[in-house]
Amino acid sequence: MAEAVYILCALTSLACAVLLLRGYGRSHLRLLLWSGLCFVALAISNLVLFVDLVLVQGVDLSLWRSSIALVGVAILVYGLVWDAQ
Repeated sequence: MAEAVYILCALTSLACAVLLLRGYGRSHLRLLLWSGLCFVALAISNLVLFVDLVLVQGVDLSLWRSSIALVGVAILVYGLVWDAQ
C-alpha cells in the first residue's frame, strides 16, 4: 500500500509540474515557471523516495531525496523573491 502512495505522490507532482509549465508556455507568467520547476524537483524527490524505500534495500538515500526537495523549494523561494522586486 505504501508503494502505491509513493508512486501516486510522484505522479501527482509530475502532473502539477506539467500543468504549471504548460501554463507558463502559454502566458509567460514567471511564477508558473518557478512553481513548475519546484514541482519537477518534488516529483524527482518522490521518485527517489520510491527507489529508496521500495526498490533498493540497505542503501540510505534520504540525504539525496531531502536535498532534491530542498533545491526545489529553494528555486520557488528564489523565484518569488526575484519576481517580487
